[in-house]
Amino acid sequence: MATRKSPGKERPSYRCTECGWTTAKWLGRCPECQAWGTVEEFGGTPAVRTTAPGRVTTAALPIGQVDGRQATARSTGVDELDRVLGGGLVPGAVVLLAGEPGVGKSTLLLDAAAKSASAAHPTLYVTGEESASQVRLRADRIGALDDHLYLAAETDLSAVLGHLDTVKPSLLVLDSVQTVASPEIEGAPGGMAQVREVAGALIRASKERGMSTLLVGHVTKDGAIAGPRLLEHLVDVVLHFEGDRHARLRLVRGVKNRYGTTDEVGCFELHDEGITGLADPSGLFLTRRAEPVPGTCLTVTLEGRRPLVAEVQALTVDSQIPSPRRTTSGLETSRVSMMLAVLEQRGRISALGKRDIYSATVGGVKLTEPAADLAVALALASAASDTPLPKNLVAIGEVGLAGEVRRVTGVQRRLSEAARLGFTHALVPTDPGKIPEGMRVLEVADVGQALSVLPKRVRREAPQEEGARR
Repeated sequence: MATRKSPGKERPSYRCTECGWTTAKWLGRCPECQAWGTVEEFGGTPAVRTTAPGRVTTAALPIGQVDGRQATARSTGVDELDRVLGGGLVPGAVVLLAGEPGVGKSTLLLDAAAKSASAAHPTLYVTGEESASQVRLRADRIGALDDHLYLAAETDLSAVLGHLDTVKPSLLVLDSVQTVASPEIEGAPGGMAQVREVAGALIRASKERGMSTLLVGHVTKDGAIAGPRLLEHLVDVVLHFEGDRHARLRLVRGVKNRYGTTDEVGCFELHDEGITGLADPSGLFLTRRAEPVPGTCLTVTLEGRRPLVAEVQALTVDSQIPSPRRTTSGLETSRVSMMLAVLEQRGRISALGKRDIYSATVGGVKLTEPAADLAVALALASAASDTPLPKNLVAIGEVGLAGEVRRVTGVQRRLSEAARLGFTHALVPTDPGKIPEGMRVLEVADVGQALSVLPKRVRREAPQEEGARR
């Protein structure tokens, strides 16, 4: 009598909780998203299935016959936010706004929700972190009150979907996606599975209703968006809200945008009465003085496609410890260290090695692009020699380790912005292109030529003591 073989044991399968990549064996690091410790067992190996062709819901059309009017952007009422979004909010678009606690995310979105609300386009603001009365107090403070702005405090996904059926909004603001949970999914709010389910349900509702959605997202201590990386892939637009909490300036930077470019940056000023857009923020990064001061140099940086005039400051003092201090604020420490090495080796300035050096920017702006290298080098040289640079001078250019001054992008836009603000002299790399009227430009090929703008002076020596003279 033949015996029947029992089916073999089902092999386990593993899945990455960040990106959803599956494998038949466990790995410490996901090869798809490069995340460590995210591959977990979730069941047997799925059977291979094939899907039969189904009924087509919408016939395919030539791309020239597709109606693009349904994707026309509608203004949020906040010009700087519209600039980053590419003109406004597209119906059915889902936007994720992430930022550190206290940077002003809720204030900005509450202001945008009130300004975009109208009789034809009601707005629903759902808060999961505060009570309705707390949001009302903020709305009174910043003047974000409108009869067509609806407010609800909910942390249950089904209740949020119920509010959508009742209000039928054109814009939904959810603050935040990590505080809402679905009762059908196990786990605490903010977990991988909950964030994925909540975001997926709201994205489906937005596409079906043609409703724009603004989601507030938390960030980790490293500055990355909390939750699964799949969340950034699902949404249409990803924005980062940046800014030093001790400064007034706030920047909204586009990281992903399916409806526009990611080169635009929105500038805002946070104050007691709320948050306002800054169409001309260059004045925040300058210190107005009657006479130039040693250790300061101006440059023009590009935030996206927007030129901003910023000030770099440096201070050098005699060190009292064997290892001199190197302190930076608003500048990359590695770039400042490179400029110190170039000045000492190529610029023949030997007074920097044994001195404490402090460098910073004005107004809380962060200069990370290489175009600020020349300004940093001149500020350090000016501080070392205690000699001020000429008045109304801006310096633009990247400095290499060989001491050469390299070309950077957008020189003409930078010079035009400097000329608009009244600056008359500029140090730029060779071949800058068209020069604005009324501006004198000195083309420099290396650091040695750039240092020639420092006036020659005799350094004042400290008076010697009577005993030292003898």
